[in-house]
Amino acid sequence: MRTMTWKRKLGYATLRPIVKMVISIFWWTCRVDKIVGDEYAQKLIEKGEPIIPCYWHQMHIFGSWYMRKLQKRGLKIGFLISPSVDGEVPAKIVESWGAVAIRGSSNRTGARALKDMYNTIIKDKVSPVTTSDGPTGPIHKFKQGAILLAQLTQSPMLPIAYMASHYWELKTWDKFIIPKPFSRIVITVGEPHYIDKKSNAEKMEEERIKMETDINELIAQAKAEL
Repeated sequence: MRTMTWKRKLGYATLRPIVKMVISIFWWTCRVDKIVGDEYAQKLIEKGEPIIPCYWHQMHIFGSWYMRKLQKRGLKIGFLISPSVDGEVPAKIVESWGAVAIRGSSNRTGARALKDMYNTIIKDKVSPVTTSDGPTGPIHKFKQGAILLAQLTQSPMLPIAYMASHYWELKTWDKFIIPKPFSRIVITVGEPHYIDKKSNAEKMEEERIKMETDINELIAQAKAEL
């Protein structure tokens, strides 16, 4: 396991403002043309209870932009970040936004990550963002973690997607989307999904497929709106 040496601390301290500046450049130079379905998020915020925002791993750049907009309207946002030293830079960036860095690890200990997010929702009333095909894929395949979390906490899942008029697609497992500067952006939000506490395994699988379908349809809708 890597430790936080003074050299690493210095490197991370140098890297953090650079990464934050790069993200900000995309936010500043791109134009969000419209947010379709924003009323679904607004109604949930007005209820004053935590929610579980869900978007694909490739959509972090403007997924997090939209999370910040919801945060300014009163939603307490959290992001699941690795507890290893590799998570130091994103954790500090998230905290600088006023959001909560949940230092679990869905890759190494899925049960622990679920417990961390459960406690964050129940005790702290935080809405944890989930990239439900992450951290390793398959791409655009919704995993059961968010479904189980929604059932345990009785918090609604909110499907979200976006698309850019022009973008780069990285050659990574998630085909990470980087909008080109001065692109137009459309964000799409779907109806919230509630999971009954008495749902059995068959019903949970149905709900998983519904969420997967909804997010993929939201991507198609965002493309059509551009």
